[in-house]
Amino acid sequence: MGRKKKTLHDYAAEFSELSVKRHLLERGGGEEEEKAAAVVETLYCTSCQLPMRVRRDRILEHLSSGRHYRNRRLLRQHGLRAPLLLSAGPDVGAGLPLQLDAPSLLSQPSFVLATAAGSVPSSPSYPEPLAARRPVAAAPREDPTPSTSASRPPGLADAFHLKIAPAPSKQASQRGAAAEASDGPAPVLRPSSGVGLALFGVGLVNKAFFQSLMEENGCCLLYVVEDQLEEVERAFGAEFLAGTRVLRQRDANVALNDQRVSGAIICSPPEEASEIVIGALRAGKGVFCERLPSFDRQTAEACFDEADRCGRPLVCGFYKRFDPALQFLYKKVRDSQALGRIHRISTISSIYPAASLSFLKTSGGIFYNAAVHDIDIISLLLGESAPDTIFSLGHAFCADMAYLKDADTVAVSMKFRSGAIVTLDVSQHCTKSCDQRLEVHGSQGTLRVDNQNPLGITEHGTSVSIYSQTQADRYRDAHRELFRHFLRTLKGKEPPVITKEQFLWTIQVAAAAEQSWRNGSAVDLRSEAIGSSVIKTEIM
Repeated sequence: MGRKKKTLHDYAAEFSELSVKRHLLERGGGEEEEKAAAVVETLYCTSCQLPMRVRRDRILEHLSSGRHYRNRRLLRQHGLRAPLLLSAGPDVGAGLPLQLDAPSLLSQPSFVLATAAGSVPSSPSYPEPLAARRPVAAAPREDPTPSTSASRPPGLADAFHLKIAPAPSKQASQRGAAAEASDGPAPVLRPSSGVGLALFGVGLVNKAFFQSLMEENGCCLLYVVEDQLEEVERAFGAEFLAGTRVLRQRDANVALNDQRVSGAIICSPPEEASEIVIGALRAGKGVFCERLPSFDRQTAEACFDEADRCGRPLVCGFYKRFDPALQFLYKKVRDSQALGRIHRISTISSIYPAASLSFLKTSGGIFYNAAVHDIDIISLLLGESAPDTIFSLGHAFCADMAYLKDADTVAVSMKFRSGAIVTLDVSQHCTKSCDQRLEVHGSQGTLRVDNQNPLGITEHGTSVSIYSQTQADRYRDAHRELFRHFLRTLKGKEPPVITKEQFLWTIQVAAAAEQSWRNGSAVDLRSEAIGSSVIKTEIM
């Protein structure tokens, strides 16, 4: 026997935002034929008042569209649990403080089923959209921005309206304006009070950086470019969808060609980021690459060279050097020479919570996701670009990491030309709280950056962590300062502090550390064992 065909009620049970509406229709006959009545059931989207085609792909496409998200937000904003389906007429929705996007009614009859005997009648008269009773001004101009709505041409991307969660004082002042703007056509935001930004990629955004982006008053997020629209709602929350356009990746030029956009924030995986970086630079935008612009040395170098040619800043996300505690340590070690000659540096970096498998697949591995930030700090403290010798040991305790042919726990030893010996202890496993420590031993003393505890309590040998701190919590200030540095570079107040040479040496040391782990032998960087072209090997 074949599989049972799904009914309208099956779809309504599967998708909570759909419902089945019944219509009683009369079919007029001749003088000798009595009028016949038929009951027609229609699958509706309760948020949009839109009849749905009984096809799973069309349903999913509609539920992920910008129109659906906006209408659902409007319903929640105005306190309506479920919209009313009213019969068509001149007074439909009069007095309701809500205006939904006008649905484009589908002409094909595959979304209606007759439940009474007889042939299926013609399409019923669908209810008109709910309309707010307010003066009608000039008709809004057609928005040339591409749309992802299912009822529009397939090559267009829909526009959301996204409101970034500001600080309390800023949020209170904008809430009333956003509510009023949502009743009418999409407002055109002018970044007069801040720097206009476009965000590329949402699913892999660092939580600490994302928090800084939402709280910063000196910027205005105009665009989000992301193919997975559900990631946008998951990251921002439906209550913030009020002022920013969301575009698919194929329509990224809409954001890059907007003169209001001064900077592009690239959160895409490194293997995809370089193309976006170069495109944004050529469009005259400053670029902040939240991760690495590329694993390939020549490609990364081309990104920096393009930034120099275009005269726009390129800032890379080496966030640890912006941490207040590490900045204080740097001043003591480098500026005041408080420790004399540096003998040893040791770091412990255990990440909590563990990164998701989807993130690890595109992060380049533990050496490029975690160890690279400690390598940057070490080079900064010693004032030396790279060590003479490097040796690494590692193991994959997690089966998923072993499947990716990567390690989740590594120990890296380095010796620099000055004689300083450095050890890095990096782990993707930390069950209670993140462990972030650094010690610098010199000829005149020792300085240590210990785990920060808001309670001010030092714990030793306890079985349960007194205060569970995530990686995002620990480096929230660092990400905030890095983002503010990027905004200052956009305004021309300062150049990027992370130079091309520093970045290229850092990823070369990370590549040497990974090569040592995979080959089981030390790498001598003085002999240039690492190739000058490809830095990162492909993860199978």
